Amino acid sequence: MDLTAWAARQPEKVAVVDASGTALTYGQLEARSNRIAHLLRRLGLSAGDHLAVLSENTVDLFPIVWAAQRTGLLYTLVNWHLTADEAAYIVENCDARVLIASGRLAELAARLPAVERRLSFGAPVPGYDALEPLLADQPETPVEDQVEGYYMLYSSGTTGRPKGILPSLSAAPFGTGLSVDHLMADHFGFDAESVYLSPGPLYHAAPLGWSLGTMRSGGTVVLMDRFDAESALRLIEAHRVTHAQFVPTMFVRMLKLEPEVRSTYDLGSLRLVIHAAAPCPVDVKRRMIDWLGPILVEFYSGSEGVCFFMIDTATWLERPGSVGRSVLGTVHITDDEGHELPAGEVGQVWFGDVPPFAYHHDAEKTATAYDHRGWTTLGDLGHVDQDGFLYLSDRRTDLIVSGGVNIYPREVEDALIMHPEVADVAVVGLPDEDFGQRVHAVVTPAVGVAAGADLAERLTGYLRERIAGFKVPRTIAFGPIPRLPSGKILRRHLID
Repeated sequence: MDLTAWAARQPEKVAVVDASGTALTYGQLEARSNRIAHLLRRLGLSAGDHLAVLSENTVDLFPIVWAAQRTGLLYTLVNWHLTADEAAYIVENCDARVLIASGRLAELAARLPAVERRLSFGAPVPGYDALEPLLADQPETPVEDQVEGYYMLYSSGTTGRPKGILPSLSAAPFGTGLSVDHLMADHFGFDAESVYLSPGPLYHAAPLGWSLGTMRSGGTVVLMDRFDAESALRLIEAHRVTHAQFVPTMFVRMLKLEPEVRSTYDLGSLRLVIHAAAPCPVDVKRRMIDWLGPILVEFYSGSEGVCFFMIDTATWLERPGSVGRSVLGTVHITDDEGHELPAGEVGQVWFGDVPPFAYHHDAEKTATAYDHRGWTTLGDLGHVDQDGFLYLSDRRTDLIVSGGVNIYPREVEDALIMHPEVADVAVVGLPDEDFGQRVHAVVTPAVGVAAGADLAERLTGYLRERIAGFKVPRTIAFGPIPRLPSGKILRRHLID
């Protein structure tokens, strides 16, 4: 688990490589992260202080992250897809004393707050000091007081301002590792032979945490700057990737590649394909299993760290649609009054017996995240079966109530997403005088497919064969679907 130990054992082994072939070895990563760690100490940062980083997916990000991790800092990777105001809010809210920004994001970086010290790497940024000259006289050996830090992530902000999820610093010696590092080794088989494909943005929990965890195990990270379906297959073949992690929208894009394109690439090195972040349509997952074999493992969790469910392929085939049983916390399903529901009934999903968490600088939101029993929720609806397997229905905030009947957007989306004329789809509830809400779909047509009334009629007919009539959208519009890079739909943008 100690980066220094891995660097001594395998200094020439690649720790991280990007799609262009730019790489850092373990020896290079150790030396550069140590130099940055000494600089952070010279700038006055000590364990518990906060660092903010604005960067695209690049191998140059990892020495910065490891420097923060080995000096006991809280550090936040700022979502560079946000507006300047939204990104500035995160930098201010997280109490960053130092901000390090990539020169490729100079326009956004120049509009961020003037914290105690602002540094840039890769290219100049107005108002920032260049990082490289400051490292010239820094040692390549570890600082004396190494302790584990922790990344402080912000929620996706799909329903409002992002919330900082404040972790507890353990003050454990560097090399102890974080909980996710041990989980990856114990439950997902990560070791020094692992090659992990990371296709998502590193400001999200899984791409960052699992990339660091791969290095903790002595493996290699293959980093994508953005997801492209065929590029992912090419990288799996080229680097003999053993572990890859995707979100369901990535599955859909890979499945919609022409069969002759998919069959071009040798994916035989894959030992495990992990997916999370959003519920996966049953049909999509079946097709992925048919293609890649019984190597899919799904997990359900949240940045708050209050639950962790997982399910392997064999178990999922016996219980299609489940996200598994809990390996962290106790699951409870309740009605709107908080009464616990029996197996099979849909309600709000709550978790008990879990580590506490807090939203940074927001005691009110922290308090409302728990009920009187100390249970907490991620806002999802679902049910458990008699054996404790969890099935998710939708987000409570996404639920459509039409004529007094609950309609789950995900069920409609899942029924439509693999239609050959559909590239993407989202379903929302719009105000309706008669029914309170009506089901409305926004569809992105596939390449070469003409949008219009004829397509809407074909899609409506297709849905009527697959779901109940009252769930079929009464109106269909055509256009792009606003999504986060994690695949989550920004439904509030659609409704607006």
